[in-house]
Amino acid sequence: MPTFTQSPHGSPPTRHSGLVYDTIHAGQTFLSATSGGIAVGWLTVLALISLLLHLFAAPHYGYFRDELYYLACADHLEVGYVDHPPLSIFLLSVWRSVFGDSLFALRSLPALAGAGLVFLVGRLTRDLGGGRFAQLLAAAAVVASPVFLALTRFYSMNAFELVLWTVCAIAALRAIDRRDLNSWLVLGLVFGATLLNKLSGAWVIGGIFVGLALTDSRRWLRRPEPWIALVTGLLIFLPHLFWQIAHEWPTIEFIRNATQQKMLAGSPARFLLDQILGMNPASLPLWLGALVFAFTSPWGRRGRIFAWLYLSVAALLVLSASSRSYYLAAAYPPLLALGGVAWERWSDRRRWIRPLLVGPLVFVGVILVPLALPLLPVDTFVRYQTALGLSPRTEERQEIGPLPQDYADMFGWEELTALVARAYATIPPEEQAGCRVFAQNYGQAAAIDHFGPRLGLPRALCGHNSYALWGAADDDWETLILIGGSREDHLKIFESVTVIGTTEAKYALPAEQGLEVSVARGLKIPKEAALRLARHLI
Repeated sequence: MPTFTQSPHGSPPTRHSGLVYDTIHAGQTFLSATSGGIAVGWLTVLALISLLLHLFAAPHYGYFRDELYYLACADHLEVGYVDHPPLSIFLLSVWRSVFGDSLFALRSLPALAGAGLVFLVGRLTRDLGGGRFAQLLAAAAVVASPVFLALTRFYSMNAFELVLWTVCAIAALRAIDRRDLNSWLVLGLVFGATLLNKLSGAWVIGGIFVGLALTDSRRWLRRPEPWIALVTGLLIFLPHLFWQIAHEWPTIEFIRNATQQKMLAGSPARFLLDQILGMNPASLPLWLGALVFAFTSPWGRRGRIFAWLYLSVAALLVLSASSRSYYLAAAYPPLLALGGVAWERWSDRRRWIRPLLVGPLVFVGVILVPLALPLLPVDTFVRYQTALGLSPRTEERQEIGPLPQDYADMFGWEELTALVARAYATIPPEEQAGCRVFAQNYGQAAAIDHFGPRLGLPRALCGHNSYALWGAADDDWETLILIGGSREDHLKIFESVTVIGTTEAKYALPAEQGLEVSVARGLKIPKEAALRLARHLI
């Protein structure tokens, strides 16, 4: 006789045959028997390892280009910026007001986010039915992942994206299971915060809806709760949307220019290889096993929504061709959690498999960690990279030097500022009041704004990204210190140009080396026209 029971996915009550009911009941018994509690001890140890690695690496090398830019954005608090929404900037403003903006202080917050990710993945693993081994395996994969370590090594929105996507996954699973409006509202609130952190937050809610549509949980799409969650998130995002409208959609221009002029097109094969290397090759059985588990085992059905989330975002990125490989990173934590559950079940009667899963993760992770965190002196790192048979590569259309781009962008900023200060010292005191520094990109401008005040420098003018919105044409300046460009080109719009020196930084990006720093006087065109020529959103 048919029976009525609640779906194991938490969807509204459905009609099942006795066989299906027995299968569901067996699944619930398995989950109850294996889930146990949170493996607090192991998760704490792994989180501390992650945190200590980050804190040890934090003062090494120098400020990353984007960190300097984020500090500049925090000096101009708004509900929007050309290249990112405002949440990470507001967090930075609060954090800096308490702890300052030293390298150690600045990088402590993303380090804490990386440690928190360990606990969140452990929690999600348990919610999916994983016991202590499953939690240990999934959390170890987080700590041993080069891409996770790299994204939480410096201050940026990417560190918080990992955390927010994982919280979205936890909230979605609980909303589906608990069948109450409050749980869906929590998901909506987290989704709104995810959007305010990074526009790619739209992918996580899109992936969740794809997962709902392609699993037994599709019944939820006929109910109001998921749509209320979606609207809640969009309402939270509205202030940034209004900012975009008021500024004539600068982010759309930024994305278009970056896609067409900055990013290199990649192949699906290269994208897949980057996923394997970035996640740690030894974790491949874990996240690939999660996909197999989700689609072939009744025990993996509760996590199938996360498999669809991952596959839908991966397909979107592969089809776009010019995406960066790390864009997919935030979709991995739920997959690692599900993979932990899968391997715990598959190895239940073959315990000897378990060390073979954890051991290689740790071994390969130790080898790769210097590629993700600046733990080694820079000369030692270059030799280590060569010994591994690796060479720096970039996903952008620019020349690369002996260091990977993310490391190279930590060098040269203080030397640049010192050279600009030398140029400023050649200007008579009575003329310095009307002098400004013009930078070609936001890295240069933000370096001047961060390091310059202690050397008595004025703030920077720049047309790059959000700096294009901050520069005022009616500023009282007559003399400019120019960073980059050639004297011949500058003489087309200035009466006189005096070259003071050229930048030198052994490990900086080639594009930041050998730049002329000049003092220019006598602008031949209106200031408004000059700033309009300098504007570039990319």
